[in-house]
Amino acid sequence: MRILLTGINGQVGSALRGPLGSLGSVLAADRTVLDLTRPRELPGILDAMAPDLIVNPAAYTAVDQAEDERELAYCVNAEAPRAMARWAASHDVPMVHFSTDYVFNGHGDRPWRENDPTAPLSVYGASKLAGEIAVRKAGGRHLIIRTSWVFASKGKNFLHTIARLASERSELRIIADQVGAPTSARSLAEGLISILGVADRDGRDGIARRFDAVDGLVHMSTSGETSWHGFACAIVDGLRDRGSELAVRSVLPIHTREFPTKAVRPLNSRLDMGRLEKALGVWMPSWRDALDQELDELSRSDQ
Repeated sequence: MRILLTGINGQVGSALRGPLGSLGSVLAADRTVLDLTRPRELPGILDAMAPDLIVNPAAYTAVDQAEDERELAYCVNAEAPRAMARWAASHDVPMVHFSTDYVFNGHGDRPWRENDPTAPLSVYGASKLAGEIAVRKAGGRHLIIRTSWVFASKGKNFLHTIARLASERSELRIIADQVGAPTSARSLAEGLISILGVADRDGRDGIARRFDAVDGLVHMSTSGETSWHGFACAIVDGLRDRGSELAVRSVLPIHTREFPTKAVRPLNSRLDMGRLEKALGVWMPSWRDALDQELDELSRSDQ
């Protein structure tokens, strides 16, 4: 099986590259191979690559910048997935597309279910929702995976930001009224491989049946919940436990209103994973266990 993987330099794409190799030949595509800012060119490139499965974690993820670059955000997050999904549908190729909890308005305090009404608060969230809709409307076999608060031991993300600031500053002020589940790129990769494992036996037909079991949409994040403040505290404690010398002495909780941003963030990013567990038999690790893995990796890389 030939598996096209986009966004290989991103957190999720990088984490998926190795594990997907256990299922087939990975066609690793960065921007030089598959430029998502040029969606009209994608069908011809896909014709030449001839994948049997498309996995698309690539996205425009600069949440605040998207407010000023609406056209670019929609191009990458909606128009490019539409082009890929239409090609996939016309060639009977299953497609996996990653999305986000930002498609919801963040109200309430219960985890969001797949069939809850969407109402994004930002251009980024709206562009990702448009991508979801485009993939569904293409009519092919697909799986849209919504996730939240992605981090990894490599790349630019909250874990690296806190590790850097904790080494430079004596005090950190972190938002405490936004709640979700920090999800490692590694855990997402492992979760997807659990879903796609049938490929070894049944190929594309087996994958399609798995996608049908969840109606083409599933939530996938780590289990448990915390705030950004709780996440930051866990990072600092974990770094200290691993022998890191830090300047930080206090991590103070603040409200979202005390840290204004151009794009509005949802206060509630919890995702319900009942469908993932019941229909697909996939259970995700706790966010603390996922964090420990990444901290161990980060600690090894610093030695």
